[in-house]
Amino acid sequence: MKDLFEKIYRDKGPLGKWASQAEGYFVFPKLEGQIANRMKFRGKDVITWSINDYLGLANHPEVRKVDAEAAKQYGSAYPMGARMMSGHTDLHEKLQRELASFVNKEAAYLLNFGYQGMVSTIDALVTKDDIIVYDVDAHACIIDGVRLHMGKRFVYKHNDVESLEKNLERATKMAEQTGGGILVISEGVFGMRGEQGRLKEIAALKKKYNFRFLVDDAHGFGTLGKTGAGAGEEQGVQDDIDVYFATFAKSLASTGAFIAADKEIIDFLKYNLRSQMFAKSLQMQLVAGALKRLEMLKTNPEMKAKLWENTNALQSGLKNRGFDIGTTQSCVTPVYLKGSIPEAMALVRDLRENYGIFCSIVVYPVIPKGLILLRLIPTATHTLQDVNETLDAFDAIRSRLENGTYKRLSEAVIASME
Repeated sequence: MKDLFEKIYRDKGPLGKWASQAEGYFVFPKLEGQIANRMKFRGKDVITWSINDYLGLANHPEVRKVDAEAAKQYGSAYPMGARMMSGHTDLHEKLQRELASFVNKEAAYLLNFGYQGMVSTIDALVTKDDIIVYDVDAHACIIDGVRLHMGKRFVYKHNDVESLEKNLERATKMAEQTGGGILVISEGVFGMRGEQGRLKEIAALKKKYNFRFLVDDAHGFGTLGKTGAGAGEEQGVQDDIDVYFATFAKSLASTGAFIAADKEIIDFLKYNLRSQMFAKSLQMQLVAGALKRLEMLKTNPEMKAKLWENTNALQSGLKNRGFDIGTTQSCVTPVYLKGSIPEAMALVRDLRENYGIFCSIVVYPVIPKGLILLRLIPTATHTLQDVNETLDAFDAIRSRLENGTYKRLSEAVIASME
């Protein structure tokens, strides 16, 4: 019999093997200062493009005031216990009502964290007789929720409605045998590529197939739609989304999440969501803070307008300079380059140290080998000067990548691992 840890000693994983070179710089970096368009990294000023503070609420003075007052009044413990037992308050209910109204649903329920909330929602919605059909590029929280499912699941090609329909045909035949139902899962915005899920086309398939529709709109909530109610509003199909999910960790710049649906569905979920039934209630200062943030979202449309002004300037600037930003339809701005992981390390170090640009780097196994993805998240706090400085920096690093500079610099990284 093997020691359980033997595999860990032997293989650190595709990302873990780079830990000695990457940790503290490329992964687990420490940004310092107030959350803003410009922060400090290792003592140097950098333009930050890796913070999901879309609307600039993290350090808005009105928001900070409410956060501070709530912390002073309630501390960080209240309410104690799970919602079902001793952690339920009028303020939690108020936030739920306002969230439900904002996203045009009958009811909503708060979640402590988006990730665990989505996992638990999927687990609660299906039984072993049901079939799940989901997008291959779904977020990890969806994948982990699907992994808990004891029944059948089918995956369709990313944003491919024809592939979805083929899998719905398979799922329908299977459901007729098991006596179960079908749950289709998509994202409102896919957070890596920035594409919107094809919610309108998926919803249209309801006329032909019997299924329920769950949408994870983490990146759409607050950024898309006339009022900011998300990708469903943007595409005119909010009513066709049976269970709507969004997080507070992006546009609302906080911690927590929520699900929204018909009242009967929410009533069922609040009695069956294991992640909420057996976990402490969302702390009061977070609830009070979320109420203020939601009020700001509803009453200050200029924040979303500024976000999109910056987004359009950044994305059009990159395209005009010949950069590949894929098919993004949201604020998420991916820039695709060709190169190895060591080249990516050399490139990002150059961006941070010599050009003062801090953005996220994504490499294999998250994307195919040979590709480098630099992911930029514009916010309402960025300026056109930030955009122009970033565009000039990207011109420079692309030239150095193409002329082999980063390949030569990366050879030292490779040699250090041999």
